[in-house]
Amino acid sequence: MQVSGLVWALTLAGIAGLVAFDFYFHVRRAHIPSLKEATLWSSIYVGIALLFGLGVFVFGGQDAGAEYYAGWVTEKALSVDNLFVFLVLLGSFKVPRADQQKVLLFGIVFSLIARTGFIFLGAALINRFAWVFYLFGLILLVTAGNLLKSDDGDERSSDNIMIRLARRFLRTSDTYDGDKLFTVQDGKRVMTPMLLVMVAIGGTDILFALDSIPAIFGLTQSVYLVFTATAFSLLGLRQLYFLLDGLLDRLIYLSYGLAAILAFIGVKLILHAMHENNIPFINSGEHIDVVEISTSLSLAVIILVLVVTVVASLLSPKGRAQTYVAAARRHANEFLSIEQDPAYCDEIFHKLQVEEGHIKQLPEKYRKRIREEDELMLLLGRAHAAHEERIADGRCFVPAR
Repeated sequence: MQVSGLVWALTLAGIAGLVAFDFYFHVRRAHIPSLKEATLWSSIYVGIALLFGLGVFVFGGQDAGAEYYAGWVTEKALSVDNLFVFLVLLGSFKVPRADQQKVLLFGIVFSLIARTGFIFLGAALINRFAWVFYLFGLILLVTAGNLLKSDDGDERSSDNIMIRLARRFLRTSDTYDGDKLFTVQDGKRVMTPMLLVMVAIGGTDILFALDSIPAIFGLTQSVYLVFTATAFSLLGLRQLYFLLDGLLDRLIYLSYGLAAILAFIGVKLILHAMHENNIPFINSGEHIDVVEISTSLSLAVIILVLVVTVVASLLSPKGRAQTYVAAARRHANEFLSIEQDPAYCDEIFHKLQVEEGHIKQLPEKYRKRIREEDELMLLLGRAHAAHEERIADGRCFVPAR
């Protein structure tokens, strides 16, 4: 697909304009997006991505359109996995809810810049070395295997190598100063945790780019389509975070679905590499006659896997239990760390009570497992004790009914 410099310039300007609009009209003023706001703008960004794909169909042809949609759907699914990491990081650093939007937008912009660099690097390698398809295929197969393991890896930790280096060499404060990146403490200028969490998100974004870029190159080798599919999958991620909020923990089978998709694309890449083979020690440098997987089939498989994964997760009793527990833990931690605002204090505690009510309605086998989680029981007990103290001190309203 040949793309003129003018089209590239207009595309870059459009994406930059969307990011600037997002910042000036939503993120600059610290607030917690309502469900209506998150739903509206998530729908708008998805609509923009779909309309752009329609334009690719009209001006680039059916094959280019199918490649764009396959790439966009895959990158969108992988971006949801990013949200799990963002959730862990924002919770671990106890970022105030109203300031989380700025952190998320930074993560999106940094991810877009990092992935753009990887896209052009990947394209240059593909154009020069045919064996890169073998390498990308193996990367995706290894990544698929890792996704099936526990999610306790260093890249999902709030104390990954980027944070350890930052804490060691940079002077940081222990408390936030609004959404400022620097503050003055004991007469010295120091970093706030807000900057530290941005460093953490930037580091994890680089790790995610190493997985996602080979995946989309397995669906299309057009740099323009790779870039736009990646960019439009990231735009709207901030709104999606607040829209899915409580549902993120519910998608317990998402890692299995992503593993299946990445393995499928990995096999597709290796088959393509065999078809284009010119490596001397493989089949004497001759092309290998193998069946290649079409883009339309790839798109169908990706959508089917995602639908099955999401439906199975939403219908799973285990997923429902995990959602309630995660929400209760999140609300308890937020309640214990919020500032002394009586209205907000009562609102968060009410949400905690709602989740505890959901937990009590679960089947006995799940409630028994939850009761055996000593750390969770201790956390909930601390929240209730703190609520009683705040009522007595007038820092909370009357107990929620």
